[in-house]
Amino acid sequence: MPRPFTRLAEPLAFVRQFTPSWFAVTMGTGALALVIAALPWGGALERRLAEGFWLFNAVLFAGFALLFIARILLFRDTLRPMLLHPVQSMFLGAIPMGLATLINGLVLFGVPHWGESALVLAHGLWWLDVALALGVALLVPYLMFTRQDHALEKLTAVWLLPIVAPEVAAAAAGVLAPHLEPEAARQVLVTGYLLWGVSLSLAFSLITLVLLRLALHKLPGSEFAATSWLPVGPLATGCLGLLSLGKAMPAAFAGTALTGVADLARDVGLIGSLLLWGAALWWLVMALFCTRRHLRQDMRFNLGWWGFTFPLAVFTLATFELQRRTGIAFFGPVAAALALGLALIWLQVMARTLAGLWHGELFQAPCLAAAAGLSRT
Repeated sequence: MPRPFTRLAEPLAFVRQFTPSWFAVTMGTGALALVIAALPWGGALERRLAEGFWLFNAVLFAGFALLFIARILLFRDTLRPMLLHPVQSMFLGAIPMGLATLINGLVLFGVPHWGESALVLAHGLWWLDVALALGVALLVPYLMFTRQDHALEKLTAVWLLPIVAPEVAAAAAGVLAPHLEPEAARQVLVTGYLLWGVSLSLAFSLITLVLLRLALHKLPGSEFAATSWLPVGPLATGCLGLLSLGKAMPAAFAGTALTGVADLARDVGLIGSLLLWGAALWWLVMALFCTRRHLRQDMRFNLGWWGFTFPLAVFTLATFELQRRTGIAFFGPVAAALALGLALIWLQVMARTLAGLWHGELFQAPCLAAAAGLSRT
């Protein structure tokens, strides 16, 4: 039987080689917990299963956060290569997005157990998430404009990761706001709409570039196979954000001068969400075609495979919510099929992640390898 971490020769190598791409694991796992909780036919068993996944995800996030902080403190020389790497820096967006799944779960699962204290914690963490999301959405593009090396033929949808983070926080605002006092809820909702606007406007621009790149330079290598699913993420999150924000608006603004606007936000949000759902569906079908083509090649596993999970999970959540809001039966079977597919993909990706973790294969930071190569030349 092979020894664990056989590829890690030096002490604390797993800290030095830790990358923010590990937070994609928390994105997919946390989103799966939310999907299980959203099953319309779910009972007590499904609720406990969803809560178990959420708790497991909380442990993962805490562990990854400690490793990431330890890397920054103990190996400060690795920070610059990470920030300047044209791919690894994008995964900084996975940190606030993974945190957002914990905040949603804290509202859904924590409040029934711990009451007001869980709500206070969720509220505070949400503002932290906003700060992290905006920080990443500003820092990474600035580095792209000034320091990093990019070209159109190298572009992939991984560029979406840092700018989608504010949109994920916006969707979480709609989950949190109904549990807050009206004044606090109004602050959260207005901030949520601002975040939604910042993120989706940039996402549309990048999705256009992704479409152009694919038409001119065809599919990227199989190591980037999961990136074909990433455009589904901002479109589905935008759909879910409009639904959750709009649903929370009337109660938060009742009795204020914006009562009419709040009702309009709810109704327009439903129409807008249908438009975004249709756009996300096109990209999902196209992602399936692209993945089928990649499967004919030698697809070696990497942490980017977690990109198969989060976009699909958010699209599933949006589909369940549309079924509840519209009452149209079509959305129910589609959401059920999506949820089943998500569960199967999560099991496959998690199994490969655990195997890679056992052998230490996943503790190899590409940014450090690239920096070492440059120093030799």
